[in-house]
Amino acid sequence: MMKIAYASDVGRVRQGNQDDVGVFQNEVGAQLAIVADGVGGEQGGDVAATMAVTHLGHAWRQTKIKTLNEAGAWLTSEVAAENEHILSASSRYPSLERMATTITMAVIFSDRVGIANLGDSRAYLIRNGEINQLTHDHNLAQELLDSGMITAEQALTHPGRHMLTRQLGVDHAVNLELIELPLLSGDYLMLTSDGMSKHLSDADVLERIQAGTSLTAIVADLVEATNAAGGSDNVTVVLGVQESEEQ
Repeated sequence: MMKIAYASDVGRVRQGNQDDVGVFQNEVGAQLAIVADGVGGEQGGDVAATMAVTHLGHAWRQTKIKTLNEAGAWLTSEVAAENEHILSASSRYPSLERMATTITMAVIFSDRVGIANLGDSRAYLIRNGEINQLTHDHNLAQELLDSGMITAEQALTHPGRHMLTRQLGVDHAVNLELIELPLLSGDYLMLTSDGMSKHLSDADVLERIQAGTSLTAIVADLVEATNAAGGSDNVTVVLGVQESEEQ
């Protein structure tokens, strides 16, 4: 089992926290970590994010899934069902109209992890002193970058980075991005909402992880550093470390 710590903070500018986060364990010990960043509606963003985390987490606890193939099929089915739940709630309540949420999830087994993503919350792997973003940002700036219309440097400040191209709760089509990879002893796995990536570079994050004394301390430091750098959005961080079998 991966050792995990997480925290969520409103930041320095927003009035409320529309992020939600949770880590859940199923009946055979497999873990599901979720970060959701809600958007839209008068109060809808936080409702959409909470719905996604609560419902998916509860459903995961009741499974006996042991393999990534099973997990991928489960995630695809359950996320599609949750998309319909959010759309239904949005249509019934005027204050929730147009609510939606990003969602990034990690299904963690003893030696492998599966990542699922919609939107611009992210998953990272830190291994052997290097940090790598695992997920693909689903926003207009990334699409323009992929097509060669803008450079990576331009993408950092392009207004299209705030225009999501995939979300949960927008329409009936759900195009979930799924990846999988092995886990090695000493690997760090991190999920974040985009509140952190707006202010901290990958190099900043790596330095703080390497200097940290515990998972809880590292997570607190990343949240504090994000807020110190501006805290323009809610910030949520999940950080796990893969321990050796002996531990």
